[in-house]
Amino acid sequence: MSRAVNRRIFLAGSAAVTGAVVSGTALAPPAAAVSPASARSAESAKNAKPYVPDLDAAGIEVRDAARRDPTEATLAEAAVLMSRRKLTSTTLVEAYLDRIGTYDSTYQAYAEVTGEAALAAARKADRSGGRRGVLTGIPLCVKDNYFTRGVPTRCNSLIFADLVPDHDATAVARLTAAGGIVLGKGQMGPLATTRATTPNGTVTTVNAWTPDNPATDPGGSSTGPACAVAGRMASSSIGTQTGGSIVLPSNRQNLTGLKPTMGRISAYGVIPLSYTRDHPGPLARDAMDAALMLAVMAGPDAHDPRTLGLPGLPDLVRAATPVVSRGGAVRMRRATRIGVPADFLGTETEVRGAFLDRLDALSGVTLVDITYPADWALLTGAFNDARLSERTEPFRHWLREDPTLFGVSLLSWLQGLMLSGDEWITAQRAKNHLLREVLDGVMSRCDVLLQTGPVPFDILGLPEIAFPVGFTAGLPSGVILGGAPYEEDRLLEVAAAYQAVTDWHTRRPADPAAPAASGPSAKRAAGAGRPRLTAEEAASRSA
Repeated sequence: MSRAVNRRIFLAGSAAVTGAVVSGTALAPPAAAVSPASARSAESAKNAKPYVPDLDAAGIEVRDAARRDPTEATLAEAAVLMSRRKLTSTTLVEAYLDRIGTYDSTYQAYAEVTGEAALAAARKADRSGGRRGVLTGIPLCVKDNYFTRGVPTRCNSLIFADLVPDHDATAVARLTAAGGIVLGKGQMGPLATTRATTPNGTVTTVNAWTPDNPATDPGGSSTGPACAVAGRMASSSIGTQTGGSIVLPSNRQNLTGLKPTMGRISAYGVIPLSYTRDHPGPLARDAMDAALMLAVMAGPDAHDPRTLGLPGLPDLVRAATPVVSRGGAVRMRRATRIGVPADFLGTETEVRGAFLDRLDALSGVTLVDITYPADWALLTGAFNDARLSERTEPFRHWLREDPTLFGVSLLSWLQGLMLSGDEWITAQRAKNHLLREVLDGVMSRCDVLLQTGPVPFDILGLPEIAFPVGFTAGLPSGVILGGAPYEEDRLLEVAAAYQAVTDWHTRRPADPAAPAASGPSAKRAAGAGRPRLTAEEAASRSA
């Protein structure tokens, strides 16, 4: 479908989403967010869609490191090994559970581990023979704001402390329908607002690259799912992004995170934060894994109107497969203009400069200098606070009943109450102006745009991908690339080509020292002395 048609569909959808918020039909109360029929319709819709790729034909090479240690394997490598009967799902799940048992008291990436159920699912996958779907036997981590049948979904909040759904979120239903195995629920920021802490603000999940230094920023509210993949305690994971919590944890922990266009993945069954900003998406080890995860989760869902009437999903696996000439040179699948803002290098001049050099050397890439319009900082800054009133609306009941249930994140909910109706309307007008600046301005001169942060593509619902490009002071350094509506394939093409000529994405952090004990007591001991965010700090870092 042409970019002009995609643009029209996206603009119509953006207007409809804002209208749904105004009309009060945007979302049901979180505790009643999904129904069993949702999971059934999601599964049948995906089963009718030919989304399973031929991994052998895609040219997936399995590295020696993945053959030696199954937890080192990417999702695609593990799938290939299982299809060739070189690996069983039971072996893979046991290997991940062993690492969780050994190291998660330090990482604290999981809020809940479903080990017995995961092993039972793995044995069933091994007994069944053949592949039901691209994810058959693959162990996954699910952020704890996705409904999971029979498994607590607390959203790291006292509000949902006792919530045990009787059905899965649509995205989870599609993952398991494709054969994926849920290892557990990833720890997250309280109500998805900031980095993972206890409800009172004490830091829990760490950055997998500095497990002994909890002060290191791990990214955002999808901290647990990111740490689980980076620390080799899951093959891949799913998170949510409202202010950067897919791309930022991916950049900070050497992962490839893909936030798709608004509506590509149903948010039905995800405890809401902002109806016009919430995006489900994968946090993976490379572009191919992100493509596989998105291909499984994407598609229309009758229970989420944002997913209906969208352009068809491109061939993401093809997009994530590098094009290599007979001589071994990598080239872009399509000629691609990559926009580079004047402030892109920032303080990481050496790493990002080397990245641009390597990118520019790829056949088919043209780097284009981009200048922001004069009102860019205002449009992407002050008006961003409009999201706060959207998060307050569905939680008004709890704010009236007992504000202490919000813990350290209460301040951002109170800030939402302070925004007046006219301020919210002004912010929507500013958002529409920003959308024109992006689509008719900067994106008219390039196919994809390098960014210095998740804004403005985050605000507007446009797709973006994060991937690693090096290290700064021993910590992973990544970039964020934004694209036009529904052009996730273009983003994957760039990331895959770059990853074909570099190995940053294959780097893994060293294991932390194994604690003397395991279980809850070890987790409490590992958490002793960890920093605690104040309410002001939580609000300032809020999604």
